Amino acid sequence: MSMPVALTIAGSDSGGGAGIQADLKTFEAHGVYGTSVLTLITAQNTRGVQAAHPLPPELVAAQLRSVLDDFPVAAVKTGALGNAGLVRAVADALRGRHLPLVVDPVMLAKSGDALLDASALRALLDELLPLATLVTPNVPEWTALRAAGAVDTLPLLLKGGHAPGETVTDELRAGGHHLTLRAPRQHTRHTHGTGCTLSAAITANLARGLALPDAVQAAHRYLQAAIRAAPGLGGGHGPLGHHAAGREVRAGAVTPSAASSG
Repeated sequence: MSMPVALTIAGSDSGGGAGIQADLKTFEAHGVYGTSVLTLITAQNTRGVQAAHPLPPELVAAQLRSVLDDFPVAAVKTGALGNAGLVRAVADALRGRHLPLVVDPVMLAKSGDALLDASALRALLDELLPLATLVTPNVPEWTALRAAGAVDTLPLLLKGGHAPGETVTDELRAGGHHLTLRAPRQHTRHTHGTGCTLSAAITANLARGLALPDAVQAAHRYLQAAIRAAPGLGGGHGPLGHHAAGREVRAGAVTPSAASSG
């Protein structure tokens, strides 16, 4: 049986903790072959984003054609898209292909640096979100999306890491499913790339053929393991332990997430 293939469409993190780099590590940890389309280049480390340069939309479109015309892509995720032209290029390439699509509406880096300009938010709502199988905003991103006109009927995994408390609660509301996923808060500064990693793990699980609720629950468990396995690098928000978490998940050593349906 051939290896499942997933595609990430996102920005490059020169520090390796988020973006394309985190996505490809996550795909590999799940036994999924990773392909990639680069949308923007950042000068970035655990302390912040020092520079960001979006690529031309026509180059992004060319990358998409190259991948989609040759590889049997089974699931797609998007991360940082930068501007409206890039959002439209991605939406145009994916429209009509009917691939499972996980949209991580990346607006800010962990450091607070902007990775999506104001014009792109409208394009995201009008062009890309209608194609999504799942949208994975954190609370500030969901607040911004709703202020711009997003509706509660979107297929949504609302991430609760920004909310206070000792338990982190994520809510899945998509495709008739309603799941509550809980995990004890891990008190660590090594959380760079958590959003990218979670959405990439969901995408990898969809590429492997898991149903959406199962894909989300497995990804939730993987993320908790990746935070625990963080290598402790950098002077700011450090990266996760993608490969170590993959070994832990495959060995069955990860305690299942608390989940309830409603």
